[in-house]
Amino acid sequence: MAHHFANEAPARLLMWQRVREYAVPPSMIETATARRAVGDWAGACAAARLDVDLDLRAVRDRHGTDLVTRLRRDLRLLAPDLLRWHMPRIAPDGRLRPGLTLSLACYPSSGTTPLHLVVRTPPAWADAGQRMSLALWEGPGDGVHGHHPHPHPDRRFRLDLHRHLWDSGRSGELARRCGAGRVPAVPPPARPSARSWRVLPDLPGRVDASDVHDGAWAVARWAAEAELLLRAEGRPLGAFTVRLGARSRTVLELVAPDDSHAPTFRPLREALPPQEVAALPVLPEAAARVLPDLELLRAGLVEAERLHPLVAAALEASGSVAASGTAPVAGPTPRSGDPHRVECRGEIHRIALRDGVLTAIDHEPTQLRREELLVALGGPALPCLRAIDAVHRNPEELPAVRERLAHGDVTGALDVVERLLGPGAILRDGPLRQELESAAARRIDHGLFRSGLVAEHPAAGAAGDGKTSGARHSEADHRPRLNRRTPHDMSRKRSSRARPRTGLHR
Repeated sequence: MAHHFANEAPARLLMWQRVREYAVPPSMIETATARRAVGDWAGACAAARLDVDLDLRAVRDRHGTDLVTRLRRDLRLLAPDLLRWHMPRIAPDGRLRPGLTLSLACYPSSGTTPLHLVVRTPPAWADAGQRMSLALWEGPGDGVHGHHPHPHPDRRFRLDLHRHLWDSGRSGELARRCGAGRVPAVPPPARPSARSWRVLPDLPGRVDASDVHDGAWAVARWAAEAELLLRAEGRPLGAFTVRLGARSRTVLELVAPDDSHAPTFRPLREALPPQEVAALPVLPEAAARVLPDLELLRAGLVEAERLHPLVAAALEASGSVAASGTAPVAGPTPRSGDPHRVECRGEIHRIALRDGVLTAIDHEPTQLRREELLVALGGPALPCLRAIDAVHRNPEELPAVRERLAHGDVTGALDVVERLLGPGAILRDGPLRQELESAAARRIDHGLFRSGLVAEHPAAGAAGDGKTSGARHSEADHRPRLNRRTPHDMSRKRSSRARPRTGLHR
């Protein structure tokens, strides 16, 4: 991979490159695969940080043995590490899309509403550890997960029509469903422009240019995926919508001349009122966009060996990996200021791990103790001791530690710290210690959300007496800014003009 090209790649692809490197570590894949291979689906979920909110006995009592049998079969086929690999993510850091309820499978029920096996992500304020939860959604009256901000299955983000993204038994369908075998790999241009990375025709409807050019769109697959969508909705042909962004969407119509021709889509001839457009089926995000792994392979930003084994096997079977012709991704080059080689008093001294701690091995222990005592009294430190102190406070590997902590890989982050400082090291004040302490503190918010003790956005504490868990986010004399995550009751109270401003605080 050319280094100048990596710097010119779109920010979205660079985000997915970091996601593929840190979000699903190889240790998680190996552990989850080993447990799934012996039928321990619950253990596989635990290895992939997927909390199970399912009571199969209670489900059997409410819905019968047939449903539990189908549910158990899907749980044994579930590859939670593959599910995490394909979960929707948000820019700029590639974290899981917060507050999402995503359907994995749909089951008929005796009532009017079908049951859904769903996976949920916590809200943004409680997403420490990037954990997910697995549950059974039983209808609008399901109050088991009432504290979740969006307990209803999302229409745009759904995987019940894309089982190959989480079902280990159908992962081989990935190449066919994403069009990897027939869509040629387009070589990147010399200088990518804002439009050279996108393949999107002129579309009707309410379209915002900034949203349209936010990613690569799998337009060639829209007709086939729309046919599956409409068939699942009980509509053989008809109109559907494609969500292009927060402010952009287009309305298309699936048509076919006769049964012998493959269906295709075209712009809707007559404009529909907004209420009818909102009720139309929405093409799932997994069908609307190009698979990120394909984009990364074609851009040379990832090696096939770095992909999930099930993804790599499916793409290799279709020839997409071999046709991509990607060069090996160059690893990080060592900097000139390597802390393991230090110029000290006119000589090059070595710093290495001894007895579980980082130490200057070219100095006698008695000399180091004298120098440390001199530093404690305010004297100058040896260059070796200054280098050790800098590594403890702000090491070069701090960005990698931050990325692992942001994606919930605490074990991987601690492994990096131990390899660098040793298992017996004592952290000193600095950015490294602040990152680890912040990650530990934020896990408390996630625990409070999971237990249901704090079900609201922390800013909602400003509307009360300031003694809830949101008190640390908003003091009594501070009015937090309103945004789309602010609870409705609080935003209505804050924005009401009929209420005097002095009544907002008690």
